[in-house]
Amino acid sequence: MPDKKPEKQNRQGVDSRTLLKRLRDILAEQGEGQERLDKITYIIACSMDADVCSIYLRRDEKTLELCATEGLNPESVHQTRLRVGQGLVGRIADLARPVQSKDAPAAKGFRYMPETGEEVFSSFLGVPIQRLGEVLGVLVVQNREPRVYTEDEVYGLEVVAMVIAEMAELGAFTAEGQQAMAMPHQRPFFAKGIVGQEGVAEGHVVLHEPHIVIANPVADDPESEKKRLAEAFAKLQAEIDRMLKTDQLAATGEHREVLEAYRMFAHDRGWRQRMEASIESGLAAEVAVEKEQSNTRTRMERVTDAYLRERLHDLDDLANRLLRILAGRDGNGADMPDDAILVARNIGPAELLDYGRKLKGVVLEEGSVGSHAAIVARALAIPLVIQAARITREALSGDEILVDGDAGVAHLRPEESVKTAFHEKIAMRAEAQEEYAALRDLPAVSTDGQRIRLEMNAGLMADLPSLEGSGAEGVGLYRTELQFLLRSSVPKRTEQADLYSRVLDAAKGKPVTFRTLDIGSDKVLPYMKRQDEPNPAMGWRAIRLGLDRPGVMRMQFQSLLRGAKGRPIRVMFPMIAQFDEFRAARDMLLEEIRREKTKRHSLPSDVKIGAMLETPSLAFAPDQFFRMADFISIGGNDLKQFFFAADRENERVRRRYDTLNVSFLSFIEQIANRCNDNDTPVSFCGEDAGRPVEALAFAAMGLRTLSMRPASVGPIKRLIRYVDLGKTKTIIDQARASGEQSVRPALEGWLKSIGAPYR
Repeated sequence: MPDKKPEKQNRQGVDSRTLLKRLRDILAEQGEGQERLDKITYIIACSMDADVCSIYLRRDEKTLELCATEGLNPESVHQTRLRVGQGLVGRIADLARPVQSKDAPAAKGFRYMPETGEEVFSSFLGVPIQRLGEVLGVLVVQNREPRVYTEDEVYGLEVVAMVIAEMAELGAFTAEGQQAMAMPHQRPFFAKGIVGQEGVAEGHVVLHEPHIVIANPVADDPESEKKRLAEAFAKLQAEIDRMLKTDQLAATGEHREVLEAYRMFAHDRGWRQRMEASIESGLAAEVAVEKEQSNTRTRMERVTDAYLRERLHDLDDLANRLLRILAGRDGNGADMPDDAILVARNIGPAELLDYGRKLKGVVLEEGSVGSHAAIVARALAIPLVIQAARITREALSGDEILVDGDAGVAHLRPEESVKTAFHEKIAMRAEAQEEYAALRDLPAVSTDGQRIRLEMNAGLMADLPSLEGSGAEGVGLYRTELQFLLRSSVPKRTEQADLYSRVLDAAKGKPVTFRTLDIGSDKVLPYMKRQDEPNPAMGWRAIRLGLDRPGVMRMQFQSLLRGAKGRPIRVMFPMIAQFDEFRAARDMLLEEIRREKTKRHSLPSDVKIGAMLETPSLAFAPDQFFRMADFISIGGNDLKQFFFAADRENERVRRRYDTLNVSFLSFIEQIANRCNDNDTPVSFCGEDAGRPVEALAFAAMGLRTLSMRPASVGPIKRLIRYVDLGKTKTIIDQARASGEQSVRPALEGWLKSIGAPYR
């Protein structure tokens, strides 16, 4: 096709295959992006017997810009802009579905833009230009006379819009100049998320679900494309059948139900027939799959029912698998760079562990601070940013990326000024690490002689090498549920015992506190049927589940006792809300000790039995509880959310409540005093224990043991060794007496005045 526009022909309907081939020819031509857009609007108008064809593209998140038109005032191109949701065009972008009217100026929501001259056109049909569920723009046709566009015309225009979306992804509409659209995936992108795991990392993107850019979205041979699709479906179905036949899967359970749903969708004729219809219209097989995937993701955005959303997510995942099969991709992470930063919408703990320590950082578009992925990232000491909007859309594998887990942000394709500031931060952290290393073998003793025991949290064997290097004096919390979460079936007694034995081996004589299974709420085992609960965090979980299903808990007790191999062991029960729960669990463990003794099995040299205080009710338990418990660990994460009635997974409320709030800090002091009065050792375990100012306040309130992530031991030890805890308590008491809501301003102000290293 020559560089100038094709001569106008009689406006007679043209089948979509012919139209798509013309679009492909335009894509193959040399020329500027604006020239391509102008040609596209012209041939669509001709093909659809339309007086107007216009293309609006997204200039930014909230703005649509008229980028090309055949039939409207040419001077309005790059001048007319609409907000997403504004007018009929904006509504299409907002709803991601077609809109038509035979009397558009009279239609509800019509936005009159005088510079376009469109008021003389009655009929209107617009469809979203979208790729993988994201609306990139809107394609519109209009006619002077009232006209109802047929279903075939709507479908045909949607097919054309899919190809335009693929062309946009390939950068076909970019050009020089201020008004030109930017080349996709070229400009810097800043993603503001929330902190999942502190730390900083610099590297290159590895996409968990790599983008598949389709160089030729139009197919010449529909039969050949349908054959490719059929072969991909056969491979997909065979994959799922193999998964269902695996010996590791139980005969029943939620995990199998999910796979059965997968198989049902993979064999669904309607789903496949819609793809085949798109291929008949002229699309390549990959684009036909993407078209269905876009529709699925659009529906997912609007569905509130949790079950239906899960099923739509299954469909989306199957579409990804189909695309990978069609593109000949064999999965993720095969050729990872040495400085890999994983970018994903979300990821399970087992998948994250598959990548393992090769990763320098992780950025997720979804996720939560208490998710399994966050727990694994902490175990691997990998900086993690979660809820980073649009990161999977903007990133390409190989892109340069900076991850600041301390601030919860990621810089994709950063500018030099950002890189310079980031490198300065890395250098400062390296300097601090040298200082922490010098303190590793020294005790955490304040200047007034108060000794604080610092321990670490763990959940994987991968954590344990950090025990010696961090300077921690033991493991204050070992999360046993991760071994269960990472498998498709219950680990055998011998497997559990072997793991616990290896944990004690790695601890080299330092104490390890094993927390029994804390499942339920957000920690649902893949082989356990999910309970439909309105508030899972306060539902059937942890010790409640264990007491109701004693078989699993007894097996874990036996594994712990045998794994000790004669060494001392500490066992802690999670989510105890009342004395009777602790007494029942303790009696069950003591009974297992008696049974092991009867069987002449080797017993631990000592067994300490404790409880996690995670509910305010337990702080008011009878003195008998405090005397019966060998130790108590304050589970700060859950206790804080129950104390403030603020879900820690809900960003709208969790950040309103400060750990150094006078009420909460006074409550911690009350717990410490009750434990001290009953000679019960007490510690604080949770994210806040790893924050220097909070840790210092806990120590001042009377807590003498803190358990945290390994990387926090150094900063906490440095601060405690710098300050006088008696003076710290005085500052806190003065702030409490002043009527202030939080002691933080006073405490941080004092630390700053004495030059303390609290940041």
